[in-house]
Amino acid sequence: MAKSKKKSSSTGSNSSSSANNNNNSSSNQANTDWDSESSNSAVASAALSAVKESAAATLNRRRGSHANGVSSHNASSSASDVLVASIDRPEAPVGSHGKSSSKGDVTLLVDETKNKKWANAAVRTMWTFVMIGGLLGILLAGHAWVVILVVVLQTAVYKEVILIGVSPAREKQLPWNRFAHWYFLFTTNYFLYGETLIERFKPYVFVDAFLMPFATHHRFISFCLYTSGVVLFVLNLRRGQYKFQFSQFGWTHMVLLIVVCQSHFIINNIFEGLIWFLLPACLVICNDIAAYVFGFFFGRTPLIALSPKKTWEGFLGALFTTVIFGWFFSAFLSQFPYMYCPMRDFRTSSMSDTQCTPNSVFLPTSYRLPPMLGAFLRFIVPVSIIPFRTVTIYPMQLHSLTLSLFASIVAPFGGFFASGFKRAFNIKDFGDSIPGHGGITDRMDCQFMMGLFSYMYFRSFVGVYGATSVGGLVEMAVQGLGEKDLIELVGRLREYLEGQGIDV
Repeated sequence: MAKSKKKSSSTGSNSSSSANNNNNSSSNQANTDWDSESSNSAVASAALSAVKESAAATLNRRRGSHANGVSSHNASSSASDVLVASIDRPEAPVGSHGKSSSKGDVTLLVDETKNKKWANAAVRTMWTFVMIGGLLGILLAGHAWVVILVVVLQTAVYKEVILIGVSPAREKQLPWNRFAHWYFLFTTNYFLYGETLIERFKPYVFVDAFLMPFATHHRFISFCLYTSGVVLFVLNLRRGQYKFQFSQFGWTHMVLLIVVCQSHFIINNIFEGLIWFLLPACLVICNDIAAYVFGFFFGRTPLIALSPKKTWEGFLGALFTTVIFGWFFSAFLSQFPYMYCPMRDFRTSSMSDTQCTPNSVFLPTSYRLPPMLGAFLRFIVPVSIIPFRTVTIYPMQLHSLTLSLFASIVAPFGGFFASGFKRAFNIKDFGDSIPGHGGITDRMDCQFMMGLFSYMYFRSFVGVYGATSVGGLVEMAVQGLGEKDLIELVGRLREYLEGQGIDV
């Protein structure tokens, strides 16, 4: 064994010396030796030794960076470094300290040492209350601030995920590459948010001399911006970097689809009424907290290999808790016009006198109980003053059941998807910006899927469409009528209003 190691070391040393004397000759000789059966074992051993040394050096650099206060995520942001460091071992579950470990080495929360478990819980709980307090303050500030919050979170998540696939060494040679990441983000946001703002504020954008051209030609402008990015990408292709550049192009578009497009639907929910943003978000938060608590005290049965610390006890306990929470929280929010009224003005806040015609799901409705159910309840609760024949609830409470079930059963798979993503690059968290929680992405992985589902559910089962709106009429008049026709239309409207005794 010692002779074998000595021989491998000698071979690696001779190869290195030959490379210094004549690089081209060394490369050809190495290829010849590799193909030769007589020296195959020695060269393979030398190559493996070199890879191990490279991996060890990479890991040492990361440990040194972490010791100096540098984020472990930033120190390992290069996907190529991560892959090189993992060549010598198969994929394995990520342990509690970000290092790979076998399945049997995973320690469930309930089995962790008491001091460590409660210390982590204290940090996590403190920052949970900080985040909830910040969210409450932003909600009270108004719809516009909530929109800004979503855009900021979206940008932070985009940055964290993009950095995983970045190779700093190559980006120094390709300065356009980093600019491309942010250019395509700007272009996508311009198109998506422009569509939403134009749709919501037609009465304003189609009567403003400056905004009307942008609103009328918005999609063409967006197309020109995107194609300009593609042209610049092609012009900046470099020989020897084609594969890397195209992989970065695909990586950028994948992140745009998963992060930016889904967060756009969350903003659409805000415009439909804060309840369609707040209720789904709080359901996910409640499910996450309940799963942690039940897993903390009772978790014994692992749920899924991708996330070894998730347990069936936490999953089922969170399901029950989220359904109960959603039932009562939806009834509470349905009482406030500020929560259920659609956004019509960026100046709206909790101090505004918000009034609107409520959707029928926010009006208390009486439902007659099935006779068998009523009889069963009278048997269980034999109180004569409660007949148990009808029940009055908000229809929104029934919709909350569907939202709660999705938040508890399907939305966690957004987290499992993120866990698999992190496992592919051998990282524990997407970042360390939130102590006890990880990065922004670690907290938003389920929210994106939940926000998209809430939008689709609202559009399919709750939203009321087809009614004539002022914005729609203004758009039709501005785009379909000439100057003379518009003047005549205004005159006719004025004549009608005066005839009804309405001062203009």
